[in-house]
Amino acid sequence: MFEVVKKVQLNNLTMQMEINAPYIAKKALAGQFIMFRIDEEGERIPLTIADYDREKGTITLIFQMIGASTMMLGELAVGESILDLVGPLGNASHFEGVKKAAVIGGGLGIAIAYPQAKQLLASGVEVDFIAGFRNKDLIMFEDQMKEVSTRLFITTDDGSNGNKGFVTEQLKQLIEAGNKYDVVIAIGPLPMMKFVSLLTKEYGIHTIVSMNPLMIDGTGMCGGCRVSVGGETKFACVDGPDFDGHLVDFDAAMKRQAFYKAKEIGAIERHKCKLGGQNNV
Repeated sequence: MFEVVKKVQLNNLTMQMEINAPYIAKKALAGQFIMFRIDEEGERIPLTIADYDREKGTITLIFQMIGASTMMLGELAVGESILDLVGPLGNASHFEGVKKAAVIGGGLGIAIAYPQAKQLLASGVEVDFIAGFRNKDLIMFEDQMKEVSTRLFITTDDGSNGNKGFVTEQLKQLIEAGNKYDVVIAIGPLPMMKFVSLLTKEYGIHTIVSMNPLMIDGTGMCGGCRVSVGGETKFACVDGPDFDGHLVDFDAAMKRQAFYKAKEIGAIERHKCKLGGQNNV
């Protein structure tokens, strides 16, 4: 059992949790993830390790409470426990030879972008962190992002924070202002990563994206997380989750992601029925 030792609600949908998991904390590196199962009837869900503390033996998870399992996770109180937690899984991120990087996080993607930026800055890399949100009420982790970046740029779709635009627009401005990036790291919704990759391809800038499609076992056996990279089938859980953004078939990934929408909605409705004391249908 893995105890919740701290929880902070970052906005209406997003929760930050610190979990006691000493063996995972001991081995975790930036870019890796865990699989959790809330109880014996729960589904397996992947979440990126947003941070870790080897001395305390804890890992930090940041997630949106938008599916049945993440809703149940968010409802746990400090002192309660998760049944199963497996990790660290996936390949750690490597940035040899990088002197200047742009790290881009879209919405919840900052939970993955944050440890990447933290690792880069600690290695002496100059880091421009670009974070994009729909509006100012959804902005989160601002102080933490400042701590792991040389410069921080926060954009909102509606301009409610005074900086209207998409992350791609901010990135283009920085590139055209003469910033020479060795790598761009883009993490967030698939459409965002797609358009960042299309932009950087124009400038010939190496781009890394983190692919986090639906995973079932996290070991490569089920094939649920397959993605097409350079015309070859890869598995995000064992071959990734980091891939060359210029080689990923984002259109195919978006089509696969849409397959499970109906089942996700059904699971949410069943969970709401339980909360309301109604019988399952």
